[in-house]
Amino acid sequence: MAHTSTPPQDSPGDGQSRRDFLLYATTAVGVTGTGLALWPFIHSLNPSADTLAMSTTEVDLTPIAEGQAITVTWRGKPVFIRHRTAAEIASARDVKLDELREPEADDKRVKKPEWLILVGICTHLGCIPLGQKASDPRGEYGGWYCPCHGSVYDTSGRIRQGPAPSNLAVPSYTFLSDTSVRIG
Repeated sequence: MAHTSTPPQDSPGDGQSRRDFLLYATTAVGVTGTGLALWPFIHSLNPSADTLAMSTTEVDLTPIAEGQAITVTWRGKPVFIRHRTAAEIASARDVKLDELREPEADDKRVKKPEWLILVGICTHLGCIPLGQKASDPRGEYGGWYCPCHGSVYDTSGRIRQGPAPSNLAVPSYTFLSDTSVRIG
C-alpha cells in the first residue's frame, strides 16, 4: 500500500514571528532614516533668529505723558501707543455702537482704558494716518485722520468716516507691569 505523507508543517509561530520581526525592524529603520534625512529641511522652515527678535517689541510707558502718543515699530509696522486722557476715554465709551461701520466696544479694544495700542496702518490702502502729534489733524472724532483718502478714526481707532472698511487693528500685547508692555 502506498503511503503518502504530508510534509511536516512548521509551527505557526516560528516563521511568522520571524517575518513579522523583520518587517517591523525594516519599517522602523526606514522611518527613522527618512525622519533624519528630512530634519534639516523641516528645521530650515523655522524663522531665523533676527525674525524671532522682531516678533516682539517691549516698550517702557513711563515717559509717555497723559494725552501724548508715540509710534514704535513692530514687525516692520508702525504701532501707535496713546496714553488717553479721561475725556478721550469717555468719548470712546459714549459712542453708540449702531453708529459705527464696524461696531466694536471700546473696552474690547483695550486692556487698560488709559492705554490704546493700535497698528498704525489705514485699513483702506495702507497709508499711515496722522494724529500722533498734538499738531496733527485728528479729524472730527479726535483720533486719527488719513489725509490720502479722508478716512477718520475716533479715540478708540474705530472707523467713523471715509472709505476705510474697518477699524485700525489691535495687535496682541501684554502688560508686563504698570509701566511696560510687550507687543507681539
